[in-house]
Amino acid sequence: MAKSMRMPSSSSNPRDLRTRAIVLRRTDYGEADRILQLLTPLGKQSVIARGVRREKSKLAGGIELFSVSEVLIHKGKSSDLGILTGAKLVEYFDAFVKDIELLELGGAMMRSVNARAEQVESPEFFTILEQALKCMQKHAGEKTRWMDVLRAWWGINLTRVAGEEANFQYDTDGEKLKPDLRYYWDEENAALAKAQNGRIGVDHIKLLRIMERMSVEVALRVQNVDELIDEVLYVARCVERSTAIV
Repeated sequence: MAKSMRMPSSSSNPRDLRTRAIVLRRTDYGEADRILQLLTPLGKQSVIARGVRREKSKLAGGIELFSVSEVLIHKGKSSDLGILTGAKLVEYFDAFVKDIELLELGGAMMRSVNARAEQVESPEFFTILEQALKCMQKHAGEKTRWMDVLRAWWGINLTRVAGEEANFQYDTDGEKLKPDLRYYWDEENAALAKAQNGRIGVDHIKLLRIMERMSVEVALRVQNVDELIDEVLYVARCVERSTAIV
């Protein structure tokens, strides 16, 4: 891998933006350039990395897929397309090059957050994607249900950050959820509905609430999470599907 470009210590130009970034998409442009869609704590940024495809480019090693970088972007007066003038690799998640399932999951997450970040501006998109990438790097190869826990956590939080917070407090009748009752997920009403033989109980509801409020690592430490995750993942997928951008 090429060495990352050393970042300038400071910049006095008001049009220069220094921030952390994750590459969501990259498109070759011209003979040696590349257009990058970056997710940052300040929102999405579209930039051109000039000459980045040349073998000796100082930018190439500092801006990789499945990594977190520190970048310097120069914003022009009249164009929405910034110019990438510096990039330093902060964290590279090499688990993705070794595991096709992780590669597919990470790619799907990037596509989904890319679509939603077009509609809603929130620094939390960067936060949840960074958490997800770190989780995949940390737990790659483990023989547990951690990937399903991550998928559920991701669906719930992607929807929340996009402005469509799920209802895990009240049932379809408007009554507070009760620990002694059973429920099923009513997709039409986007809420839990009472059912005598429902497969969702108090422990599932607790896990759903933890996922909504806490980090994915906290959710992974919940007791008996592997036994609860099937129903929780189903609910999370319904929640995410209800707000999917077509």
